[in-house]
Amino acid sequence: MTKILTALTMPKFGLAMTEGKLASWTLSPGDTVREGDEVADIETSKITSGYESPASGILRKQVAQAGETLPVGALLGVVADAEASDEEIDAFIASFKADTDEEGGEEAEAANAEPRVITVGEHSLNVRDVGRGDGAPVLLIHGFGGDLSNWMLNQDVLARYQRVIAFDLPGHGASSKDVGDGSVTVLAEAAYELLKALDIPKAHILGHSLGGAIALALLRDYPDAVLTLTLVAPAGMEREVNAESLREMVEADRTRDMQKALQVLVHDKSLVGRRMADNVLRVRRLDGAREALRTIEAACFANGQQSIDLRPVLDAARIPVTLFWGEADEVLPVAGAKNAPDHVVKHLLPQVGHMPQLEKTVEFNRLVEAFLEKAQVTA
Repeated sequence: MTKILTALTMPKFGLAMTEGKLASWTLSPGDTVREGDEVADIETSKITSGYESPASGILRKQVAQAGETLPVGALLGVVADAEASDEEIDAFIASFKADTDEEGGEEAEAANAEPRVITVGEHSLNVRDVGRGDGAPVLLIHGFGGDLSNWMLNQDVLARYQRVIAFDLPGHGASSKDVGDGSVTVLAEAAYELLKALDIPKAHILGHSLGGAIALALLRDYPDAVLTLTLVAPAGMEREVNAESLREMVEADRTRDMQKALQVLVHDKSLVGRRMADNVLRVRRLDGAREALRTIEAACFANGQQSIDLRPVLDAARIPVTLFWGEADEVLPVAGAKNAPDHVVKHLLPQVGHMPQLEKTVEFNRLVEAFLEKAQVTA
């Protein structure tokens, strides 16, 4: 019988995180754990967050002790089947540490990779490019008012097996604020030009919210460049949208108001604190930032409803497509998922809001990895 041993490692909760403190273990050696269960609390200079187990089994060994500060990727403990012997656990730990030393910190290097601004056509785009592998790269496209940090809990995990690129859309983050008419056509063209600039002929496209609509527009306008689609609560499926929340995310100018606007994005409101709101406000106050978002808002969400209809593109798609949607989404109605065509692999997540990639990180990453792996095998 194959024995499954899984390493619990220091997670990465933000682009700037290089180390974390193991504040406490919430389980003891010998306890049964299910995938997604919290096994420890991790402290950083900015947040304290629970660490979810990436696998089911038994917590066989705690390698790190509460109070220790360790680099991202360091071994915290081991989850394994009951059949695995203590000798096999010890050998696994020794092998993990040896492999980490031999790799020279490649994972940590990827985790600490800084974004860089590159010129792409008429735009200057802020790009974070990590990972490598034989398979086709993955392009991550964030949503309206967001930036590449929306993928902070996903990009490095997905980059263990392939190259993964995240970037700030035009008008967002540290990218230039020229957005043309603000349409998904213009934004999809910028994404396509980025792929060309990086010498990527084909990619797996993963888009969230407005980024999902941009992903569909990429398939519509540049079909040869798209291998698969992973859509996360995509715009363009229904007419309904929480236009008031979008307007607040653009116009809010006080921390309290921005925090309230951002809390609409998640089911667990405690995930959005004042620090996050302050960071978003800092970006909003950059020259041209609000005006760029107003232009996109007018093009894509005019008169309080979605003015983009990309359902026909999804209906006609002849490539692998998977769809994630939180059943508690307060921005775009989950009906958009329930009405998706049968050829789309759907994942409806209970007690999850508009950002499944942040609210159900372990499950989301696992399902995306499995989808991409299957697509690579069958390609």
